[in-house]
Order: sequence, then structure tokens, then C-alpha cells
Amino acid sequence: MSKKESSFINMVVTLLIITLIAGLSLGFVNDITKGPKAKAKLERKIKALKMVLPEFTNNPVADIKLVKSEKAKDSVEMYPAYSEKNWVGTAVVGSTYKGFSGLIKLMIGFKQDGTIQNVAVLEQKETPGLGTKMKDEKFISQYRDKNLESFNIKVKKDGGEIDALTGATITSRAFSEAVQMAYDEFLKSEMRNAER
Repeated sequence: MSKKESSFINMVVTLLIITLIAGLSLGFVNDITKGPKAKAKLERKIKALKMVLPEFTNNPVADIKLVKSEKAKDSVEMYPAYSEKNWVGTAVVGSTYKGFSGLIKLMIGFKQDGTIQNVAVLEQKETPGLGTKMKDEKFISQYRDKNLESFNIKVKKDGGEIDALTGATITSRAFSEAVQMAYDEFLKSEMRNAER
């Protein structure tokens, strides 16, 4: 039996078949995992809403309002919270691409008067052990129960009142910027203006 001679056409056809099979496999796996990924993302969002808002009885995810902003690439997500029929606060998703490793996305819960109820980190890709400490209670607690009308959320290096994370000043600045962006959108929101 003679050995088939290798040729350029044979190699191209073989490579094309392998690429086609790999591409179809990846597409199939992506389709299978799309549903579970979306479900997991929704569950994280619901958990964050419960963490950042005062007690509520409505479904903020169903009541979402998308607001156009020049400070965000996409629309800003706003989740109004009601206890019975009374508005008790709003969660706003604030984001910035000025983190050390890019995107930082937060969910900030505001009470009716604009005071921050709590902050939850939704997405970040900061340096482990440095920037990832933005999730720590010690750092987040600096924002809790603060109203940005009377509290300067810039880091102390920039004349503000926030202690920056050690070795992660860029991350700290970006975190504060995302909170400020959310606060600015909260102030402009129809919900807040209607309640005055």
C-alpha cells in the first residue's frame, strides 16, 4: 500500500474540515450555555437588588427603566423599589471603563432622599489582591449612608473623603466615578422628581 503524498490542497482541505468541526462545536456549546448564563446573570442581579435597596414588595426587574446618558455607552439601568405602592428607593447601575483593567460595573441603591443604601459590585476585572478589594466591607462601608450632596466621594489624594485601596488608587477613583455617575442619573430620574 502506497503512502499518500502530502500536498498543499490536502492540507488546506484538512484544515478547513477541522476548522468547520471546531466552529460548529463551539456554536453548539454556546447555544446550550446561553440560557444558564442568562439565568445566572439575572439571579446575581436580583441578589444585588435585595442587597442595595430598602425592603420592597414589587419586582424591580420587571419595573426596570432604561435611561439614555452621555456618561454611559449603553442605557443606564434603573430599578425602582416599592413597599406596597409607596416608592422607597431606586437601584442604579453605574459603570466606568477607567478601572485599572477596564470596566467596573456597580449597582448602587439610593433611598428617596438620595442617600446611598448600599453598593454591590456587578462586574470588574481588577488585579486580584489589590483592586478586587473593592468588594470588601471596609471599602464599601465608606459609601453607605452617604448623601453625595454633602459628601465628597473622591479619594483623599484628590481632596475627597474616601480612603483609597492600598496599591489600587486607580480602581478607587473609578469606583467613586461609577457611584457619582449613578447618583447623577438618580437625581435626573423621573421617579425622584415626581416624589418631590
